[in-house]
Amino acid sequence: MDKSPEVPQDVLRRIFAILEIPDLVRAGSVCSSWRAAYTSLCSTGNCRLRQTPYLLYTSESTDAREAGLYSITEKKAYTLTLPDPPIRSRYIIGSSYGWIITADERSELHLVNPITGEQIALPSVTTIEQVKPVFDDEGAVCSYEYWYYTGEDVISYTPSVRDYLFYKAFLSSDPSMGGYFVVLIHNPNSQLSFARAGDDKWTWLPPHSYYEDCLFKEGLLYASTTIGEIHTFNLGAPAVTHKVFLDKIDIYGERMYIVQGSGAEMLQIWRSDAVPRGEDEDETDSDVKLELDRGKFVSNTTAITVYEVEPASKKIEKISSLGQNVLFLGHNQSLCLHAEEYPQLKANHVYYTDDDYLYTTGFKNNRRDIGVFDLENNSSQELTTPQLWSNWPTPVWLIPNPRRMSLATHS
Repeated sequence: MDKSPEVPQDVLRRIFAILEIPDLVRAGSVCSSWRAAYTSLCSTGNCRLRQTPYLLYTSESTDAREAGLYSITEKKAYTLTLPDPPIRSRYIIGSSYGWIITADERSELHLVNPITGEQIALPSVTTIEQVKPVFDDEGAVCSYEYWYYTGEDVISYTPSVRDYLFYKAFLSSDPSMGGYFVVLIHNPNSQLSFARAGDDKWTWLPPHSYYEDCLFKEGLLYASTTIGEIHTFNLGAPAVTHKVFLDKIDIYGERMYIVQGSGAEMLQIWRSDAVPRGEDEDETDSDVKLELDRGKFVSNTTAITVYEVEPASKKIEKISSLGQNVLFLGHNQSLCLHAEEYPQLKANHVYYTDDDYLYTTGFKNNRRDIGVFDLENNSSQELTTPQLWSNWPTPVWLIPNPRRMSLATHS
């Protein structure tokens, strides 16, 4: 019996490029020819693998080094083993290009690719402008001093400063390809610092503050503030330049995001929330009860409003519907995807995770605000029931990045 001809490698790679991660791994295990196409695809930087976002989380029912990866398309959870220190002991403060940015128990920062297991140490927390290490008699860091602009009001933290320092982090590009920037929004007053690939310290971007979200676009960093301003920074210039892209606006929401739309337009999203109370409770009674029982404090998303930024007029225009677009908000790089390219996703919906600084650092054991928001009828539903994840570290959206992934990673 004649052997069937093998499918050409270029054809296999084109087919594999549209598969979700679980199917891609399965395909790479079929035979040597398929494995070769799989390996080539994962190692090249010339092919962008389009993946649906997954929810990355930890669970107390699994090993401290393991993370869960929940597929919203398959409604199925997978388990990944990540490098030390244990992921369950870290903060997750960002997710970009398939990598997460974490802060360990000593406040040190790492980039981690949960799919490949790669890990990159970032400059030490002690090189951030507002942080000063305190050494013991043996020369080891025993605590941190943390202060405001002028060095006044110095506060000492032992053994970590991460609860009070880090808010959110962003990448300019895929670290697998080299040549990237990492940007931190950190306290005091939600300021910005950045580091280039290979830097040994963080560079502070004074004197501006109260930033909420960041976006890299066309070589510039766009950073939005709590009052709706958008500033641009050219981090690649010999001397960093700064401009005001959008002036402050008269809109209110608990949290604000900026995202590039599917048509390259820039969107500004405002998210509001509230603390649920019983039918017979008034606001004063509810506040008193929360003070007595902080473990029941839960913030629920109640409204999400979308605006398109008009840079020429320095204004924003409210959008009544996203049409076929879908948003992903949280500690991830804010995303806008098109439902025609991701048919498993719900058009005109927002998939969100909890990223409120106060709640995620001050109420670590409380239930997280995670769900899917329907922009047409202004209602939310749970992502999955029962809840799969621990309440802390807070889960985050991740677009899997399989570059340089081996089959052994998920055997």
